[in-house]
Amino acid sequence: MKSSIRIRTSRRAASAAALACVLALTAGACGDDGSGSAGDKGDEGSGKGTITFWDNNGGVRTDVWKQIIADFEKKYPDIEVKYVGVPAASVQSKYDTAIQGGGLPDVGGVGTAMLAEVAAQGALEPLDDRISGSSLNGRLNAKFLESVKAAGGAGRTYTVPTSANNGTLWYRTDLFAAARLDPPTTWTKFYAAAGKLTDRDRNRFGYTIRGGEGSIAQALDAMYGQSGITSFWKGDRTTVNDPRNVAALEKYAGLYKKDTPSADVNNDFTKMVAQWDSGSIGMLSHNLGSYADHEKALKGRFKGVPNPTLDDGTRVQVSNPVDGLALFRSSRHKAAAWKFIEFAASHESNSRWNRVAGQVPANLEAARDAWVRASEPTRLAAEALSGAGTKVVQLPYYLPDWNTLSKADNESNFQKVLLGRLSAKEFLDTLADQLDKAQADWKKNH
Repeated sequence: MKSSIRIRTSRRAASAAALACVLALTAGACGDDGSGSAGDKGDEGSGKGTITFWDNNGGVRTDVWKQIIADFEKKYPDIEVKYVGVPAASVQSKYDTAIQGGGLPDVGGVGTAMLAEVAAQGALEPLDDRISGSSLNGRLNAKFLESVKAAGGAGRTYTVPTSANNGTLWYRTDLFAAARLDPPTTWTKFYAAAGKLTDRDRNRFGYTIRGGEGSIAQALDAMYGQSGITSFWKGDRTTVNDPRNVAALEKYAGLYKKDTPSADVNNDFTKMVAQWDSGSIGMLSHNLGSYADHEKALKGRFKGVPNPTLDDGTRVQVSNPVDGLALFRSSRHKAAAWKFIEFAASHESNSRWNRVAGQVPANLEAARDAWVRASEPTRLAAEALSGAGTKVVQLPYYLPDWNTLSKADNESNFQKVLLGRLSAKEFLDTLADQLDKAQADWKKNH
């Protein structure tokens, strides 16, 4: 059942787009490249024919997808894959429009951040039985599958995971060597390095903190990583404002202007990465996706490690978005579409895609390939995600209001925390109250 809570921005965009399609009176104006609407139950089909695939990051990974498609069509000459690249910034609204007005693809890229929104509208086919009866059974990262199932909000697996972009602490090896510092593998070493590498008179700082767009997820990672709390919920109430998390956020936010530049309060990831690459800053928290930028700017004078552990070696981190491939319920070629998903998530294809993207493969065999071992940040991230000592706090992606609560609705309040205008406790109590209400509403409707 759909939750009564709506993601305001995506719903408005979807409704406007759907109305535009009706007024246009043409399927082409609505981007009708696919098979049907969410209400259509579809069909298995003959296992042959033409299927449509929407790439949810079109233009960025188009070339590698076309290579994978060419290999697939060579193996299955009776199946043609029609590739449609959809920019990441507009893929949510495109799915919403197609769900309402028709034109859904057979297969589409759906990450955990948008999975609940698409699944709640009845657009996706559950994949548990297909996975268990396929060559992928036992070959997919269990933590990725857990994240996908949690994000769907119905105890079902609605996407086959393909990759994860793990949080990474990048650090300047030259500055660490000069200061005789150990790599920042624990929170204790992280804070010690942040202080020692800071020399405000010389415009040098130990760390750059994310205060602008996207700041909440990074703050949550720092909080749970330090507090050691391993669940987002305790009963029906969130743990975000647990006293241990409050203390952790106070310590983390206390770095601002003490060991970080003052400009950080407005920095999104683009500004933050550019600042670290061009300045004399010791550490940066981002993810594997910025590796190429660092390599171009710093030419090997840096390394990346997974987010720090507690002193006893326990690693607690919040769930990073897991990308995956979904089979749309309205497809009239489900058998052929599933063959494509299974092929794309197989060892060779999954390895090829993730090598280009620089991300952690979901396929366990791909995660053991030579290129992963040769890329230290990716190897360490893969080991962290698969390690028995890693505890992943599953963020509630299934809540329809999660995106607004964790972004637009609270980013300005986090800036007030950095500026000392709002206490960490007040900030987290407000966020907790919003989350508890959203959870209660969701449970009432499921």
